[in-house]
Amino acid sequence: MMDITTIGEVLIDLTQTGVNEQQVPVFAANPGGAPANVAVAAARLEAKTAFIGKVGRDGFGTYLADVLKENRVDLSGLRTDEAPTTMAVVAVAPGGERSFRFVRGADSHLAPEEVDTRLIENSKVLHFGSVSLTAGNARTSTLFAARQARQSGVVVSYDPNYRQVLWSSQEEAVQWMRTPLPLVDIIKLSDEELPLITGTDDPEEGSRRLAEEGIDLVLLTLGDKGAFYRWQGKTGLVAGVPTTVADTNGAGDTFLGAVLSRLTRRGEHPLEGLEYDELEEILAFANRAASKTCSRSGAIPAMPTLAEVE
Repeated sequence: MMDITTIGEVLIDLTQTGVNEQQVPVFAANPGGAPANVAVAAARLEAKTAFIGKVGRDGFGTYLADVLKENRVDLSGLRTDEAPTTMAVVAVAPGGERSFRFVRGADSHLAPEEVDTRLIENSKVLHFGSVSLTAGNARTSTLFAARQARQSGVVVSYDPNYRQVLWSSQEEAVQWMRTPLPLVDIIKLSDEELPLITGTDDPEEGSRRLAEEGIDLVLLTLGDKGAFYRWQGKTGLVAGVPTTVADTNGAGDTFLGAVLSRLTRRGEHPLEGLEYDELEEILAFANRAASKTCSRSGAIPAMPTLAEVE
């Protein structure tokens, strides 16, 4: 049985690193995509993970598949497409301002019939984010996968990671980011996403509203302040780990990958019988993992191994 299967985007983070002698921008092609990051983070912490998604039949697609394979992520659910591999391009203007845009490609073309339902049904957790809810086929496939997981008794994990540039309006984003909530068992939000999803920036009230939607475990990441949780009517805050930050990219995905890796160690039903002190130990572990990622540059390259966190 697979511990965690993630579905969604794996892409190239094409990030400007400077300019050459002729003042031509120089870019680094880094592996990215939140669901893929979660799969790698959990795999580095010795969970059995798989990824469902789509890349182009091009060099970038081959590179991303190789990165996932090197990190022991099962690729039986990875498909290829004539469309090019998706890219997120981060450019830097002369004054230092950063511009960010997606060049959507293969990731948005995953069709429901291409989703490996047997892989989902034989996993303890299915995880997805909201980027794959922005486009037609990917949206349909992601919601289909979440319903399949729910019907099969698989724990459903969701990260409504808001990317403004992918939506025509904030209203459209909120509508679709809220659509999966009735299917979700675990949600991880940032303090910026909480008011979008719940209508309040108060962790107590916002998490209560999410619990009323039927979500069992609500996790709110608060940067260096740590992680807030709501579980079975009780809330708490687990302190963060003091860190000299090199790069926060991938920290949230590392945190969630660490949480899911620990929960799936508990057995086939990861949330069953979970006690508060056990949950707080899991969140402290996840905070340590995220702090390791923040202390190094990059997302996937910075993610720690189990030995480094323990």
